[in-house]
Amino acid sequence: MPPAIDSLDHLVLTVRDATRCVAFYTEVLGMRAEVFRPADGSTRTALIFGAQKINLHVAGAEFEPKAQTPLPGSADLCFLSATSLADWQAHLNAHDVLIEDGPVARTGAVGPILSIYLRDPDDNLIEIANLV
Repeated sequence: MPPAIDSLDHLVLTVRDATRCVAFYTEVLGMRAEVFRPADGSTRTALIFGAQKINLHVAGAEFEPKAQTPLPGSADLCFLSATSLADWQAHLNAHDVLIEDGPVARTGAVGPILSIYLRDPDDNLIEIANLV
């Protein structure tokens, strides 16, 4: 049997402005920011949610190794939430965040989902979904 991947530990998001990004993901999406020091002694920032995290790289000052072509605005991320989309819509409206599409039926990794779409400060596409 060949080796297999079990789960996603983290992903890296390249951003223009880490402070603005952290504010959006913590205040609007409810994630927690964490500053950490990897083995090389540098200082890094991550966004924590559930058992996952998003490490941030600032465009032009990425950590090595990095993606071949790291670009702000190139990500398309889907997050599952137990909070109803109606509550998300009200919350996003209160933060003046435009919902670009939805609710719309989609298929997620574990089955049918109902999704809304918005953009983060770097214009990454963010999908918030409920399992149905």
